[in-house]
Amino acid sequence: MRLRRLLPLILALSWSLVASAAESLPEPEGCVMLTVSGDISRTNGDGEARFDRAMLEALPSRTIETHTPWHEDSARYAGPLGEALLEAVGGRGDEARVMALNGFEAEVPVSDFSRYGVILAMTRDGEPMPIRRLGPLFVLYPFDERPELRNEEIRFRSVWQVARIEIH
Repeated sequence: MRLRRLLPLILALSWSLVASAAESLPEPEGCVMLTVSGDISRTNGDGEARFDRAMLEALPSRTIETHTPWHEDSARYAGPLGEALLEAVGGRGDEARVMALNGFEAEVPVSDFSRYGVILAMTRDGEPMPIRRLGPLFVLYPFDERPELRNEEIRFRSVWQVARIEIH
């Protein structure tokens, strides 16, 4: 008789544990390259989503061949789509505060990620981007594909040395 009363409680608790596991991300196995926080539904600890290189490389990605305002020559940049990152963490905000290793911050409309196919560039011409060369992550817009992006507002949003993103 007692088991019958406890069964609904046990089932509810079991379901919440399954649902919680479905909403979490795997733990990073390597060094954390990026931490995403804020209005997100999938985390892997302390209300944050932490990504190592392998986790970022596993996201849907894109290669953009473009000039940038900071380089004379065109180069091939590759990395995960910003839109894919937001989907992976269950991001629900309208803005992304992108924070660099050096303390620089910029607000990027979440709509830019899908509208322009913005990536978090991890490689330049097939080589990982070191910190001294705008890496390890660089918010990159397709400047050559979309000439209207060559303006001060978009340059300000093109944060390099990205370490954190807060969705709000």
